[in-house]
Amino acid sequence: MKSRVKAAEDFIGFNNSDAIYLITPDRFGNADASNDINKNLHETTIDRSHGYKRHGGDIQGITNHLDYIENLGFTSVWPTPVLENNMYNGSYHGYAITDYYKVDPRFGNLSDYKKLADELRKRGMKLIMDQVANHCGLEHWWMKDLPFEDWVNNQKNYEENIENWNNKTNINSNHRRTTNQDSYASESDRKGNNEGWFVSTMPDLNQRNPYLAKYIIQNSIWWIETLGLGGIRQDTYPYPDKDFMSDWAGAIMHEYPNFSIVGEEWSYNPLLVGYWQKGTKNKDGYESNLKSTMDFPMQKAIIEGINEEESWDKGLVKLYEGLANDFYYASPKDIMVFLDNHDKSRLFTEVQEDAVKAKIALSYMLMLPRIPQIYYGTEILMNDTAKPGDHGLIRTDFPGGFKDDAINAFTKEGLSEEQKSMQDFVATILNYRKNSGAIKQGKTLHFAPYKGTYFLFRIYNDEVVVHIINKNEKPISLDLNRFKEVGLVGKKFKNLITGENFISE
Repeated sequence: MKSRVKAAEDFIGFNNSDAIYLITPDRFGNADASNDINKNLHETTIDRSHGYKRHGGDIQGITNHLDYIENLGFTSVWPTPVLENNMYNGSYHGYAITDYYKVDPRFGNLSDYKKLADELRKRGMKLIMDQVANHCGLEHWWMKDLPFEDWVNNQKNYEENIENWNNKTNINSNHRRTTNQDSYASESDRKGNNEGWFVSTMPDLNQRNPYLAKYIIQNSIWWIETLGLGGIRQDTYPYPDKDFMSDWAGAIMHEYPNFSIVGEEWSYNPLLVGYWQKGTKNKDGYESNLKSTMDFPMQKAIIEGINEEESWDKGLVKLYEGLANDFYYASPKDIMVFLDNHDKSRLFTEVQEDAVKAKIALSYMLMLPRIPQIYYGTEILMNDTAKPGDHGLIRTDFPGGFKDDAINAFTKEGLSEEQKSMQDFVATILNYRKNSGAIKQGKTLHFAPYKGTYFLFRIYNDEVVVHIINKNEKPISLDLNRFKEVGLVGKKFKNLITGENFISE
């Protein structure tokens, strides 16, 4: 047995004082061109013009640019999976793992992964590992000689059709994730969600097999110890066996009581998102042991609220009522909020390429009692407007991360004034946020939208941070008596973006 580097309670996870930078490693930076192609693997081409081919980014490409990430104000880095994906195509994204203990050589090796974790630690930053307990890649070595008759779900169907395996012969998941909570759901629908394969190239792991269950738990613990992780993001959380997921999260949190795990529940219904958070009083008695979930409902509310014309039930009221849903969550401050990610259309595209709207949305998100996550390139208004929602385009190369790039966002060379302004805007807010007690732990107070405006306050001791959204095209006047309970009269304020000082009257 290897000796521990540090005590289990010293593995500190991410929390709402952090700001997380999400990266697709293949598209961020290519520091080592020698590992771009590996002839021992199935996919052996590099094509940066193709959205679904490998582009050559690697782990060292992230490590080389930690100064940039830190200076922006981020405290944690979440790369999408970098473990081996020895698939015939589409291997760049990392979610079809073919060896749970091996770094994909096209991203580097274990030493590179450890170096990234070490360099982050030196800066007081954290590494979050993206893990996948629901499925593996079809080319995983154990698929060649499955160790049990029930190692994967619908295994008999796979073995009977292995010579003619495709989307038609596969039994796909029905993707009805509500069956996890629905007291009226049929057993066949529940199995359809939890036991169907995500796609034909991703075998659905059967976590009810105790040996597989232990394998996944031990693998997660091994990575926490090996890298000194600051958190885990668990993919497709509502798809595996939910009792296993409770055991998995429980085992990790029992071992590392100060650790953090966030689970992906891609639902816009707060009831479904809240169900998975630890401490929720679920009617069925389910306890997830999961500290954090992903705030898809707030993401949708912010985008809609910023884009819509103001009316009684549209526009800023979406933000207001979206935040009001916090009454339901067991711990709102431990929920991870975001505006775009590796699966969703980019913020700049979502707000019709309006940089002002992008700043409004992002600054509001960063004020919330949440753990914020920002996708790489959002700070320079990267977009997928040419084909909204296309994964290859959403995961565009970061300018400056690749040899001979005409634009270098790391140095601002070639960026438009609008892009530079957004980059500076993000850095200003995130670096203020690092030291803001009000944003990290203060009381939250907001006032219902009025005349196209929406006021949100975060208050902690003598620090009051005010976020004001004003959708009006022309100047308006408001009676500040409405906000007198905050006690602002005569107080000195400073505009965080412009540096302007003024006194509230």
